[in-house]
Amino acid sequence: MAGGLTPKGEQTRQRIVAAAAQLMFDGGVSGTTIEDVRAAAGVSSSQVYHYFKDKKALVEAVIEYQTETIVGGQEPMLAALDSLEGLRAWRDFLVKHQEELECRGGCPIGSLGSELAETDNQARAKVAAGLARWEQGIRSGLRAMHARGQLGAVDPDELALATLAALQGGLLLTQIQRSTKPLQTALDAMLALIAYEAAA
Repeated sequence: MAGGLTPKGEQTRQRIVAAAAQLMFDGGVSGTTIEDVRAAAGVSSSQVYHYFKDKKALVEAVIEYQTETIVGGQEPMLAALDSLEGLRAWRDFLVKHQEELECRGGCPIGSLGSELAETDNQARAKVAAGLARWEQGIRSGLRAMHARGQLGAVDPDELALATLAALQGGLLLTQIQRSTKPLQTALDAMLALIAYEAAA
């Protein structure tokens, strides 16, 4: 029930979602209870259930929140992915962000998808939509490069999907190894391919 809320009600709802998102990022969905969320958000159980009928509804709100935070927050950079300079700046941002997190947590959207894909089809679809939005941001820039003749015969749509896959795999290995090297290596390989095609 995101619509029809008073400003104060919307603030309370957002506080609950933000608290749940952090807890689920730190300990997973299965490791997060409504009581944990209630305590972290500083609200009563009745307030949580006023905005979310059950944990499933709260999880879906968390997926939307993480998509808006992660992908929405990157959209100014994604709008500049039509050049090697823009792509490199985006790569540097992603690596630096993992350094600041000490390589913990992986991708907030991908981690939710990994945990929920086989048990909650609705949640899986929401995660897929969030990742598709991310892919679209990458694709728009690569299509612009392709239109300028900078990608040769490479399909920009397939290249965007490969870049997102490299990013997600790099984030997972970075989380597991507690090192940004996998993320750097994966993204640098994609940028090297793009640079090669751009120079061809």
